[in-house]
Amino acid sequence: MQRLGRISNVSPSGNAIVKAENPPKIGSEVADENLNVIGKVFDIIGPVSSPYAVIKPSVREPTKLVNKPVYLLLSKTKRSRRENE
Repeated sequence: MQRLGRISNVSPSGNAIVKAENPPKIGSEVADENLNVIGKVFDIIGPVSSPYAVIKPSVREPTKLVNKPVYLLLSKTKRSRRENE
């Protein structure tokens, strides 16, 4: 688990905005401090020196997460095609 940052606000379209401490990959799962998945990284915006992550939430009320820390769930290594044969 890697800290992503704090949710600063929720956009009018319902996406959560996080000032990224460590720039994530698009599609990475995002969790709260209790390891509950709250959504996925949808986009990275802003300057390279100070990026923001846009999270498409999978929770009903993302506004309740404002000012809460969020974390990146480190993806499990994907098996190669050969292992599945």
